[in-house]
Amino acid sequence: MTRTRVGPLANNPRPAPALDVDALLDDPGTGIVVVCGSGGVGKTTTSAALALRAAERGRRVVVLTIDPARRLAQALGIEQLDNTPRPVPGIESPSSLDAMMLDMKRTFDEVVESQASPEKARQILENPFYIALSSSFAGTQEYMAMEKLGQLHRDAQRDGRYDLIVVDTPPSRSALDFLDAPERLSSFLDGRFIRLLLAPARGPARLMTAGLTMATNALTKVLGAQVLRDMQTFVSAFDTLFGGFRQRAQKTFELLQADGTAFLVVAAPEDDALREAAYFVERLTEDDMPLAGLVVNRATQPPEGDLTADEALAAAQRLLRTEGGSESVTGGLLRLHADRGRMVEREARLRERFAAAHPAVPTTVVPSLTTDVHDLTGLREVGMLLARG
Repeated sequence: MTRTRVGPLANNPRPAPALDVDALLDDPGTGIVVVCGSGGVGKTTTSAALALRAAERGRRVVVLTIDPARRLAQALGIEQLDNTPRPVPGIESPSSLDAMMLDMKRTFDEVVESQASPEKARQILENPFYIALSSSFAGTQEYMAMEKLGQLHRDAQRDGRYDLIVVDTPPSRSALDFLDAPERLSSFLDGRFIRLLLAPARGPARLMTAGLTMATNALTKVLGAQVLRDMQTFVSAFDTLFGGFRQRAQKTFELLQADGTAFLVVAAPEDDALREAAYFVERLTEDDMPLAGLVVNRATQPPEGDLTADEALAAAQRLLRTEGGSESVTGGLLRLHADRGRMVEREARLRERFAAAHPAVPTTVVPSLTTDVHDLTGLREVGMLLARG
């Protein structure tokens, strides 16, 4: 299956093509599926459902999730998800499905351990400033999600354990923070502030200028002497790893741009979510990322029967008049029918507006379920709905 790189084509009147999910998953050329979207649109469930469907169609799959909720582990039949891929029971060989949940600090530790000598690694890992940086620094989770993707890809190429990696991207305020995170972290580690902290360790004290001494004294007053020493110790130990971080970040970015990668944007059928999805599409195109399509998730299911919303509302009003102003059960059901019909029409208009601006983006619509997804059966149903559109 060939995936094209697409962008906004507002003047093109062609209808948006349907997204063929099964063709995407079956294509041996698809090695990575990145599921992205704003928070709360169902990315994690979509990622797990895609991974399960791909595995049951013959692929060897690992799904990397960022969701800390236990419900996904329970749905996959695993007691607990952590930073190590764990097999999902019930998948018949030669197919396979492993699942894991990102532990950003453990992943950061693994990078340090792979880049530094044991003594240098221990010095970094035990440093209080590093512990804070690896646990809570803005952008660390996004960076480490991409780092873990790079690790999984290298392992898959080396031993052939997986032929498809499904990535559930972190929820974030800014739509595509995970694309920017490697550059942001690299810029921080190479920034002027870090270089200022590093200066005393790089040259004899007699070479320090009066300006640098004043700056260090000011930092000591703001941060405290111990915090400043911790930061300087960390930066000095970490200095030799800067280049490795930049190189890994660049390789991961190139991996995301490769033809074997496919991005799926997930959105709810709401104005804000589809506006965010439009930004995703435009940003992915700007960065030359291979976009496979849009998943409109949790769409309202049309009411049964041929009665339109206006007809149902008119019938309810007629009943209300004939019954002396007291609404019957039938009248209430007619109003519910009308409300749902109008919701379906509103969501359809929102999708049409998105398609008018981005007519080349393949789209599939997944109806909302009446129950929560809590097991493999539920994930299979979601996968079937994704494929059926």
